[in-house]
Amino acid sequence: MTHIVHRNLREAPPIAASGRGIWLRDASGHEVIDGSGGAAVACLGHGHPHVVAAMKAQIDRLCYAHTALFTAESAERLADMLVGHAPGGLTHAYFVSSGSEGMEAALKIARQWVIEAGQPQRTKFIARRQSYHGNTLGALAAGGNAMRRAPYAPILSDAFSHVSPCYPYRDRHDGESDADYVARLAAELEAEFQRLGPQNVIAFCAETIVGATLGCATALPGYFPAMKAVCERHGALLILDEVMSGMGRSGTLHAWEQEGVTPDIQVIAKGLGGGYQPIGGILVHGRVIEALTKGSGTFKHGHTYQAHPVACAAALAVQEVIRDENLLDNVKAMGALLEQGLTERLGNHAKVGDIRGRGLFWAVELVKDRASKAVFDPALAVNECVKKEAFQRGLACYPMGGTIDGKHGDHVILAPPYVCTGEEIGMIVERFGDAVDAAVAGL
Repeated sequence: MTHIVHRNLREAPPIAASGRGIWLRDASGHEVIDGSGGAAVACLGHGHPHVVAAMKAQIDRLCYAHTALFTAESAERLADMLVGHAPGGLTHAYFVSSGSEGMEAALKIARQWVIEAGQPQRTKFIARRQSYHGNTLGALAAGGNAMRRAPYAPILSDAFSHVSPCYPYRDRHDGESDADYVARLAAELEAEFQRLGPQNVIAFCAETIVGATLGCATALPGYFPAMKAVCERHGALLILDEVMSGMGRSGTLHAWEQEGVTPDIQVIAKGLGGGYQPIGGILVHGRVIEALTKGSGTFKHGHTYQAHPVACAAALAVQEVIRDENLLDNVKAMGALLEQGLTERLGNHAKVGDIRGRGLFWAVELVKDRASKAVFDPALAVNECVKKEAFQRGLACYPMGGTIDGKHGDHVILAPPYVCTGEEIGMIVERFGDAVDAAVAGL
């Protein structure tokens, strides 16, 4: 009997009892490799001594102080580390408790920016279908996850509209080059600006690498520069959501570093604190902050637990470990091994349509028929079957259905901690491959 409202109200999950490194153990003693870092969160694995020590030291000094009265040393140091060198013109940080809260802050500061700039008629945002920006109502409205939006559609804001994602596996036309496909997507974004009225659009929002909804879909070369050119032509901001893909997950600290663009606002979360404390935030371009500073002088937004001292201390320690242990290099090296292993094990699998990703952020899209790309009946919940088979074999992964349209399509994500070794990558690939074989046997 449980009194917690679990994700599945008909079946309580096992109790996680302990974790060390990339391993988790439940109360029954069953050990699993945390092959997805939860939801691409546990970037350092579990129980890293530097992070635990930093948290304990902060708790001994100060647990909480309200930001209407104080700032905290840990918050100031974390901001200095992230934007003190103004990467891509990002000069300020605002810390909250989750990625959803970070997206809400991004939307609000973008709206306030247009007001301060004397353009209050700008009230529209453009995002992408089959995207995900969070579960609060504003973030859910921004996202294009049809499955998660459906129950709440009547109460979601109509300030958001959606264009196509960059999803070449299914959406690129036969014979269409990368450049032509990118040009078509840019033209679609331009058409949406024109439909809404270019003078009415605040920003275009996109995940730099699409996370759980589309399964680690990376953009084609030139895609983001083309999208940003449309935004700049019409005076709109570019908001990049790197809640999943950022903070080292893709092999660079920021995923946009590999795309040839700089966002005006970047949303961060999961890899920021590695799950040691709830934390998210936004990194903001200097020109946005300058407009607010010269205007009202305030950001009209706030949360009780924003810039929480312990959360910021944990995140600072996580980022120190990533830097001091050269983990970005390990992400690149182990990511290459993971790609190679998945390709060798599943690249010619009859039920695997696509293997995609970057760094330590990979997904396998499952299909009923490889040649036609036909999907499984959603009632089979093949992605969940893979998760269960993997768990029995000692591997935690991250499944998702509705890949294509919120109902049809299956994929499973692997996003192991940055500290994993080559031997552990081999174990992940072996257990995952066996789980896929077992889940699709006879289908």
